[in-house]
Amino acid sequence: MTRALPVLGACAAFAMIAAAAHAATSASVIAALSPNRLGANGEVSVTISFSDPAARLPSPVRGATLRFPAGLKLEVPHLRSCSESQLQALGTRACPGASVLGSGQTVVAFYIGSQFVTEHVSLQLFLGPLRNLQPTIEVFGEGLSPFAEQLVLDGLVFADAAPYGERLVLAIPPIATVPPEPEASIPTISLTVGANSRARRNRATVHVARRCPAGGFPLVGEFTYADGSSDVVRAAIPCPPRAKEHAR
Repeated sequence: MTRALPVLGACAAFAMIAAAAHAATSASVIAALSPNRLGANGEVSVTISFSDPAARLPSPVRGATLRFPAGLKLEVPHLRSCSESQLQALGTRACPGASVLGSGQTVVAFYIGSQFVTEHVSLQLFLGPLRNLQPTIEVFGEGLSPFAEQLVLDGLVFADAAPYGERLVLAIPPIATVPPEPEASIPTISLTVGANSRARRNRATVHVARRCPAGGFPLVGEFTYADGSSDVVRAAIPCPPRAKEHAR
C-alpha cells in the first residue's frame, strides 16, 4: 500500500541550518523541484549557505522547529522504518532500502588554533519508527577526513495548520572538535529528497500539488542557537513555470 507523508526530510537539513535576518547570522537558500512541474512525482533539492560576517564562524544551531508546505508530500511505496539505535550501532547498513528518504552532504568547519579546518559530511535521511503514533525522521551524518565521526539527529513530526502540513521538531547536539577548541559550525549544506523518474521505482518520491500558492510553497523555521539567540526564517520553493498565472 502506498502511503503519503508530508515532505519533512526534503528540507530538514536546509531549514535546520538556516538563520534569520534578525540574528547576527544570515543564510541564502536555493530550492528546486525535479521535474519542475505541478502534479509531478520526483525530488526536491535544497542548498543552503550560512554565514556570520561578525564572527569567524556562525553560531551553531541548538534546536529547530520546521514547518513544511501542505502542497508537497512524500509518497512512500513501502513503509519501512530505521531507528536511531540501529543507525548508531551499525550505520546505514542496518536500514532497509524502503526506509531511505533522501541523501546529501554538508561542510563542517572549525578552527584548531589559527588553522581553519573543513570536513565534508555525507547525509542520509530515513523514515523513523512511530512515537506516540507520530512519525519520526532520522538524519544520519558521516564524516571521514580529517576525523571519522558519525552523528544521528532524531526528529518528531506533528500536524500543523494551513498553509503548512507538518511541523518537525529537532534537537541538535554540539559537534565536538579538538579540546579545548569550540564546537564546529556548518556553513553550507545540500540535500535531495525523493527520486526522479529515472530512479524512483520502489523509492520514496515527492508529490507536488496541482496548484501552487501565490509566492510559492511556504517554509518556516524557528531556531535557537548556541550563543543564546533565537529567530524565525521564512522562505518558499518557487512555483513551477506557467503555474504562477494560475496560482491563488
